[in-house]
Amino acid sequence: MGKSQSKVDLYAAIRRDHRGGMSQRALQRKYNVTWRTVRRALDGQWPEPRKQQRRRESRLDPYKPLIDGILQADLDAPAKQRHTAQRIFDRLVDEHGADDISYPMVRTYVKDRRPEIRRDAGIGPQAMFVPQTHLPGAEAEVDFGEVHVVLAGELTRLYLFSLRLSYSGKAVHRVFATAGQEAFFEGHVHAFRVLGGVPRAHIRYDNLRAAVERVLGFSRGRVETDRWTAFRSHWGIEPFYCRPGIDGAHEKGGVEGQIGYFRRNHFVPVPEVASLTELNAMVDQWDQDDDGRRLRGRTRTVGAYFAQEQHLLRPLPTEPFETGRWFTPRVNRFSQISVRGNA
Repeated sequence: MGKSQSKVDLYAAIRRDHRGGMSQRALQRKYNVTWRTVRRALDGQWPEPRKQQRRRESRLDPYKPLIDGILQADLDAPAKQRHTAQRIFDRLVDEHGADDISYPMVRTYVKDRRPEIRRDAGIGPQAMFVPQTHLPGAEAEVDFGEVHVVLAGELTRLYLFSLRLSYSGKAVHRVFATAGQEAFFEGHVHAFRVLGGVPRAHIRYDNLRAAVERVLGFSRGRVETDRWTAFRSHWGIEPFYCRPGIDGAHEKGGVEGQIGYFRRNHFVPVPEVASLTELNAMVDQWDQDDDGRRLRGRTRTVGAYFAQEQHLLRPLPTEPFETGRWFTPRVNRFSQISVRGNA
């Protein structure tokens, strides 16, 4: 439109100067055009609109409706369980036999198409995370993340526990029905047994209610819950509490990014399972499969780096720790007992 409009302006200028007494040869020199262009302008003709070039066909064209459908479905999916371009490419290859396309083709199309679909739906950009690296066997990070699963035929919100070794990136996950203290403890126990040890320096936490009773201002001082103090003392955990708010957002970005990766690659599309036991068996297998990942900027796989740091972890204690809670309730006159506010 811009080029066509400038040519219209050129024809109008030629007519104006010709009416002012300028010769055709002078018009050619002034506007650096041929005599045919000057003649058309003086004869009262207008430039024809540019013909639109025929769009080149692409091998991706047959799959674009499928990609659009996935991106549309993502609008109704949980916010952190939407498809990446890599996941879309993998599904096209695995489910539709799209062996004639490449990942860069899908990535370019998704990069351009996703903002259009999200903009039409009024959805803003997603958050990004920054990975961290640390000394082998020294540190880890822990956090919970929400996941949605079709459990026994019903869409259910569950909680994904993740403990990630900061050096190798080796992570252990467990899914629970709640993010309570018992789940917090059981997640640690499961992770330590899988890893075969405990980090020697410290484990990074935010201010989870399972561990922290009260934050002392904006410092790192915390009033811990009694059971958490007993639990971490038993396992030899040295906690490192991240600052509250934006100041501490970067201090455990590794585990937050890991939870995001795990959701996008193993909980997309939303899994359908009959029980938590079945789901956690799948999670254990996914953890083993992820040992073959090679993190960005790394020369070896996660499993190779973990093998290097595993022997540097602190040995596990020989005595067990009861992660459940003992209650001594009294039966009331309605033959009911009260446990944590529930009759």
